[in-house]
Amino acid sequence: MLNSGLLPLSVGPNGVISGDKKIPKECFVKHCDQRRKYPVLYKLEFQAAVKVETHSCRHATKPNNKEKNQNPKCIAYDYNRVVLDQLPNVPDSDYVNASYVDSLLKPNAYIVTQGPTENTVNDFWRMIWQENACCIVMLTKTFDFIKVMCIQYWPSAKVNSENYGDLNISVLHEEELANFHIRTIQVVKKQGTKEEETRTLLQFHYTEWPCHTCPFSNAILEFRRRMRAVVGSRLQHDNPIVVHCNDGGGRSGVYLSIDANLELAEEEDCYDVFGYLKTLRQSRKGMVETLVINQYKFIYDTLEEFVLCGFSWFPVKELSQKLKQKSMKDIETKLNEYQREYQQICKMTPRFTIGDCAGGHRGDNREKNRDVLIVPPDNFRPYLTSFQGNTFTDYINAVFVDGYTKPREYIVTEWPLKHTPGDFWSLVYDYECSAVVVLCLPPRDSQQYPPFWPEGRHSKKYGPVFTIDHISHNHYANIKTWLFRINKKIVSLTELMAGVKAPPRTVQLFQLTCWPLGHRVPTSTNSLVELMNMVERWRQRIDYGPVVVVSHDGRGRCGVYCAANACIEQVIQHGEVDVFQAVKTVRRHRPQLIENMTEYKYCYDLVLHYVLHYLNKDQKEKK
Repeated sequence: MLNSGLLPLSVGPNGVISGDKKIPKECFVKHCDQRRKYPVLYKLEFQAAVKVETHSCRHATKPNNKEKNQNPKCIAYDYNRVVLDQLPNVPDSDYVNASYVDSLLKPNAYIVTQGPTENTVNDFWRMIWQENACCIVMLTKTFDFIKVMCIQYWPSAKVNSENYGDLNISVLHEEELANFHIRTIQVVKKQGTKEEETRTLLQFHYTEWPCHTCPFSNAILEFRRRMRAVVGSRLQHDNPIVVHCNDGGGRSGVYLSIDANLELAEEEDCYDVFGYLKTLRQSRKGMVETLVINQYKFIYDTLEEFVLCGFSWFPVKELSQKLKQKSMKDIETKLNEYQREYQQICKMTPRFTIGDCAGGHRGDNREKNRDVLIVPPDNFRPYLTSFQGNTFTDYINAVFVDGYTKPREYIVTEWPLKHTPGDFWSLVYDYECSAVVVLCLPPRDSQQYPPFWPEGRHSKKYGPVFTIDHISHNHYANIKTWLFRINKKIVSLTELMAGVKAPPRTVQLFQLTCWPLGHRVPTSTNSLVELMNMVERWRQRIDYGPVVVVSHDGRGRCGVYCAANACIEQVIQHGEVDVFQAVKTVRRHRPQLIENMTEYKYCYDLVLHYVLHYLNKDQKEKK
């Protein structure tokens, strides 16, 4: 097996395994295909890579330093540890659990460390200052799985600044995106009674990487793109990048493997996943933890996705020109770029098994689905929490969809059945949704699509718990809106005895009336874009709760609304267009969204319409 060519390693005459084979970029997809066909190759490769010579950890295991380590399996070797300047009269104050790590092109490109604890946060900031770090990459939540992973070592929004030793830390700016936040942090060092030195650095905080799973590849690639856009340009590239997760082990190793290999590919058009894992393991204990949570496989998957998809974004000023290019057919394949992109998305869309969607296939839930082939995966569906009686369950056929700036920004669901309006209003109430967007207009008195909101000015009860009060309504060309108050009655004996209150909640419902059933696109593109703007303006007036997006079947139309909204937000926030990645993101949790080429192409049309007719006007209003 070792000499078959399937593994990027060979056995020398003395029996030592070496990994000197870099994988050319053009062969990398085939290389990954082999590993999908023979998954044991991941295991063999990983086991060979981690059998490296270990080094002494004398400083990390000193009695004074043991309590400074979050995880005894992830500690710094003596030969490449970061040595802090000694504090007067404080023994072992030169120790911090941090290691210098080479990239594939540059020595000491990174400093890998654990997430700061209450005991080590001052040392962490001393290290940032001493090493003049160019940025911080944080790959963990502060709190995950009922455990503190890392303390918040920067001031909260309510606090102007905080002192850590002789360093004063303040957050100058924070940008929130769906999977990560970017903070501009100012560090001020007091060097005497009056003298001060000020530095500014960026913290890139990936917020959607739970400790026992892997994130989405396209989200990590976008995170890395944002980081490299800054580090590679206006920051001092000679200074190290500080990378940490909770313990400076698994997740940090995965990120370094992806970043270093992409950097290598930019310079030499090849990858060296196996060779770099050996480098990581020689640099620090526990880097890229185990095969159990598929971290090593995730590195391959992410690099393969980059080879297949590359950078799909472009500046908004090039939009018209790009759309002309995308409509031109290739002479050999007879496909235009829209078709090639959509085919690629379909190939990469995850497939869920019946086991993944077990909740929707349970006997007491099957009749709550319009189509048993379109059932939400349990990991990505909203669970109803309002008690409505012993015959009700926590299930509704709905799924979370990420937006551009917020995770789980949308909840996509189908038009309620005759017996499920109570579940629908439970969903809106339980998740404090700010708006409901209905993208269809069924025929009046339809048995298949019964009304699920009060059409007159009177109140109406749905299920045993929820009563919907009409507050106001407005009807425009192709758009109708209603403002409702949702009243919830407590029927659980436990909640009644505990004195639980159920405050009424307000939600606005928007209905697009120019998208008849059977039509693939609405009769008025302007009305759909105007609807999106109306929803956004409403959400700006209240807290940004999730938006429930409803279509007749819970798949058609909803994906267009979510993807186009995400694209428009990217246009506004960063002046970029990336429909390809927006659609990939929308289809993560429900593969049937954006179910045909017409809907995919229409996402581009919506973005173009917004840019031509709304962008400048919206920007002037904000100013």
